[in-house]
Amino acid sequence: MTPNKQTTLFFIALATLVIIAASPFLGMSHTTTAEIQQQILTEIRLPRMLFAFIAGAGLSLCGMVFQAMFRNPLATPFTLGVASGASLGAALYVFLGLSFSFIGIDGTSFAAFIGALLSISFVYYLSRFRSNFSTETLLLTGVAISFFFSSLILFIQYLSNITDSFRILRWLMGSLSIVGYHDILQLLPFVTICIGVVLWLSRELNLLMAGDEIALSRGVNVQHTRYALFFVSSLCVGAIVAVCGPIGFVGMMVPHICRLLIGNDHRWLIPATLLFGGGFLILCDTVARLIIAPAEIPVGVITTLLGGPFFIWLLIKSKI
Repeated sequence: MTPNKQTTLFFIALATLVIIAASPFLGMSHTTTAEIQQQILTEIRLPRMLFAFIAGAGLSLCGMVFQAMFRNPLATPFTLGVASGASLGAALYVFLGLSFSFIGIDGTSFAAFIGALLSISFVYYLSRFRSNFSTETLLLTGVAISFFFSSLILFIQYLSNITDSFRILRWLMGSLSIVGYHDILQLLPFVTICIGVVLWLSRELNLLMAGDEIALSRGVNVQHTRYALFFVSSLCVGAIVAVCGPIGFVGMMVPHICRLLIGNDHRWLIPATLLFGGGFLILCDTVARLIIAPAEIPVGVITTLLGGPFFIWLLIKSKI
């Protein structure tokens, strides 16, 4: 079985490398000079490609963690209200007319990250009101918080003027449009820390998939492990959403596809998910950039168009 997994992982890595190598050059105008093409490639296309890979890998990894913790293929990083909290923070920033930066971080991103942290705190403390913690409690709490924050965002949009309402709506669609490497350096530490923690707890994730009783019998502190994974994954998603906006369904589709390809062993699933997720979001962003060129569609629109039918298929297949 291991050679088959090695082969599958090799082809996933090969496909990702092909996407990485080809995507920056697709749609390059041949009417511009060589100097301008070089500038576009180094200052826009390559940073955007790296940014998409890091964001896609992070969202996919966090989706894999949530699905393993809840033993539910429909669990996503957005189910627990992290994206809604970040979106609420960004909407408030625009509505209040604020304009600042903090340690080099744009005010919108900073406000979105604060919103994500508040969402995590709300979900955590509300779930603690129950004497016996369960994954269902945490999941339902996250859904409730997500609906509440989404209603507040709609209320803010209704009160905003046309310009601010459009800015909020445009941010909520998700985008990977960047220039330079500043946003990459801003995001990379969160994703790197999350990858390190998840790799360190890969054995515990395998045992959690088998059930809490089996994990306890093998010496796993189930509650502490679950909370550690929950917080590090939520912080990673919060950081990604703060910079990119909410890009939905990546964290649901990619881990499930990788499980179908390579199985449930997280020693193999983690690298497969990282590679597949990064390549998948690069591909979606390339389609978003080319489909109505020279204009472009927000990448969140593409992932949602793909994720909606996938979610319905998964719902029917899982019989949940």
